[in-house]
Amino acid sequence: MSQVTYEHVTCRYTSAEKAAVEDLTLEIGDGELMVLVGPSGCGKTTSLRTLAGLEPVSAGTIRIGDADVTEVPPKRRDIAMVFQNYALYPHLSVLDNIAFPLRIAGVSRSERRARAAETAELLGLQEMVDRKPGHLSGGQRQRVAMGRAIVREPAVFLMDEPLSNLDAQLRVSTRAQISELQDRLSITTVYVTHDQVEAMTMGDRVAVLKDGRLQQVDQPKALYERPVNAFVAGFIGSPAMNMLPARLDSGAVCIGELRLGPVAEAGDRGGAVLAGVRPEALTLTADGNGIAGRVTLVEELGSDSYLHVSSELGEEAHTLVARVHDGESPPARGETVRLAPDVGAIHLFDAGDGRRIGG
Repeated sequence: MSQVTYEHVTCRYTSAEKAAVEDLTLEIGDGELMVLVGPSGCGKTTSLRTLAGLEPVSAGTIRIGDADVTEVPPKRRDIAMVFQNYALYPHLSVLDNIAFPLRIAGVSRSERRARAAETAELLGLQEMVDRKPGHLSGGQRQRVAMGRAIVREPAVFLMDEPLSNLDAQLRVSTRAQISELQDRLSITTVYVTHDQVEAMTMGDRVAVLKDGRLQQVDQPKALYERPVNAFVAGFIGSPAMNMLPARLDSGAVCIGELRLGPVAEAGDRGGAVLAGVRPEALTLTADGNGIAGRVTLVEELGSDSYLHVSSELGEEAHTLVARVHDGESPPARGETVRLAPDVGAIHLFDAGDGRRIGG
């Protein structure tokens, strides 16, 4: 059993005023692919490194299965780590790079070569086992690095932004390969990335961190549809959710001069709030009831187009991003348009602490 558990884990660097990770409690199921995601400095890599034993824990407990590994040296934790820089030995062949952990473990030459060859075939590397890393593409090198982790048959895989050095097209194909491989092997995997698209397409569940604290952990669709606060709402989704200053009045949401409602989540509250609207929940309208603004940018992305619209809401200008639905011709840059939000798709957040209103 390879369940991973963080129990109130804090990691504080000696010279830092704030903890890199603060009171992290998270349970990762046996065979689950958990993605840790967040902006730079949010604590995701530190969380991974504490699990690996590469960073000391200031408080709390880390368990792998039933074993408390908080003070256990890295080499005795039965984990394998894949880094973003591959860390391959340039003078060794693909086969010998994959087999290297077994060599260190004292496995016989015949057995380690057999296991390395089996792993290479699993990763589609069987045609290049005699090549050196310098003769491989970035995606092939990453697969070799994964093979070196897999061959050990660890209890837990740890992956620290393994695709960040690959170009966009290669990232898409490689993340599909990783997901398929992890599903086939059913090895508990903790995967760190700053790319929320990567997180949403790969994770069985996704944990969102900010400033060292866990904000929300859930399945990708649930994160998208029911973010617990304004940070998660703005971070998850591409393009990001529009966050607009609004006010509540008798169950209605007022954005600028536009009154929408009634909105069930508003209840009988009043006062200032943040109204979150996804780009696909904004529709071009000609009836005069939308949010007025000027088109500053049109992104043509083949089947989709996105309008960037500058609108005066209150005392400040805000940029709204709206998806132009299939079959519509997007207006030109500089045109004045009106955008009507879908009332049923509005998310409400407290204007002070950013927490979701209405559960």
